[in-house]
Amino acid sequence: MPARAYLILEDGSEFEGVAFGYEGETIGEAVFNTSMSGYQEVLTDPSYNGQIVAMTYPMIGNYGVNPEDVESDRVQVAGFVVKEYSKSYSNFRATGSLAQYLIDAKIPAIEGIDTRKLTLHIRDKGALRGGIFLDRKNAVQRLLAHPLMEGLDLASGVSCTKPYDFGTIDTSRPLIGVYDFGVKTNILRLLSQSGFSVRVYPSTTPLDTIMKDGAKGIFLSNGPGDPDAVGYGRDLVRGIVEKRVPTFGICLGHQILGLGLGGKTYKLKFGHRGANQPVKNLLTGSVEISSQNHGFAVDYESLKHDPDIEITHINLNDKTVEGLRHKKLPIFSVQYHPEASPGPQDSQYLFGQFHKLVCGD
Repeated sequence: MPARAYLILEDGSEFEGVAFGYEGETIGEAVFNTSMSGYQEVLTDPSYNGQIVAMTYPMIGNYGVNPEDVESDRVQVAGFVVKEYSKSYSNFRATGSLAQYLIDAKIPAIEGIDTRKLTLHIRDKGALRGGIFLDRKNAVQRLLAHPLMEGLDLASGVSCTKPYDFGTIDTSRPLIGVYDFGVKTNILRLLSQSGFSVRVYPSTTPLDTIMKDGAKGIFLSNGPGDPDAVGYGRDLVRGIVEKRVPTFGICLGHQILGLGLGGKTYKLKFGHRGANQPVKNLLTGSVEISSQNHGFAVDYESLKHDPDIEITHINLNDKTVEGLRHKKLPIFSVQYHPEASPGPQDSQYLFGQFHKLVCGD
């Protein structure tokens, strides 16, 4: 018989359900994701490190799990919340159930709660510290003792510990040095498919080390935590600007680039997490449906007076900054995820744009 479990938030809100993954307890920032599918990619995305993710789609687990739809080498979320877990799964690629996947990873999960009510509560109150508990005793006190997301450098905890090559290094292709703040596998895959040789480096690697390896460009990856806490990122961007290195940033990489260029970042009320966020490209006027996963944003006011910085994309839901570029240097970034996984592929052209920038086409 599955154990009774409770999702409790720091404001005392309580949701009763049933444990369906690893029967344990966990604490993290409670957030929601509006994607209808792609739960395995969500679970393994390093940007979710330290978070308890609630899926708004009502049934999760119906296509099982497989070894292909992963964005890192392990499950990254602190906990998982669903309305209904499908015990039966069917897909030609499936190799196991979602429940067993979470058990193997020792990630607590809960089902049977009203995820619509939970989502509305987070939208109203903002992202809150939350926990999945088997015992409610002193739960709120434990939550209040847990650190807030603001001020946390989580990127250093998910970054690789030594450089590695993604695929074969082909000397006929330009080498890209990827700063791993929590990079997703599909980003590396698309960089390779765009014509690059790809080498991944720990997040604190000196820029000179990468340039001595022959890198022709730099990629700043996605990742978890507060960008303002990644102090070494500012120094990195200053070096990139000084050396005029072609650079592309995504998500946390975009935020770090904004900070290094003299801007500021701030915490969003409840963040953008899902595969249906409309973004307007201010350079072309086109609208792209994007995959997003972030709780912080670059402050428009902090950059709008810099004549060398141009805001290139905005979110049509709340007008937050979704992209920027340097007018005089080969540097640009986007807040959203053009690699999707999961999500639409409207913005994958940005990888080709980066290749042209590096090669001077």
